Amino acid sequence: MIIHLTSATYLRDGQFELAFNDGRHGVADLSGMLEGPIFEPLRDPELLARGTLDPETRTLSWPNGADVAPEFLYFLAFRDDRDLSGLFYEWGYLREQTVASR
Repeated sequence: MIIHLTSATYLRDGQFELAFNDGRHGVADLSGMLEGPIFEPLRDPELLARGTLDPETRTLSWPNGADVAPEFLYFLAFRDDRDLSGLFYEWGYLREQTVASR
């Protein structure tokens, strides 16, 4: 399944409440990733809060042209879910796969 967003709502302090096409809902904190020429302007809280769901790309985007891959948003929202560690490892967001405890 290709992951994409179905809704995005700015909460506060760099956090967005996100819904994905697999039915999962979570909160992604973007405050730690606002570096580089395209993302530094988003350090302005007013501009950051203007992030919206782009209907064409189906991910979070801003008026300055910045956007974030939906897979990375999924990782940020669910990085502590051990059941998803294999997927995050496959995508390259984890260096090693965590075994889910049952």
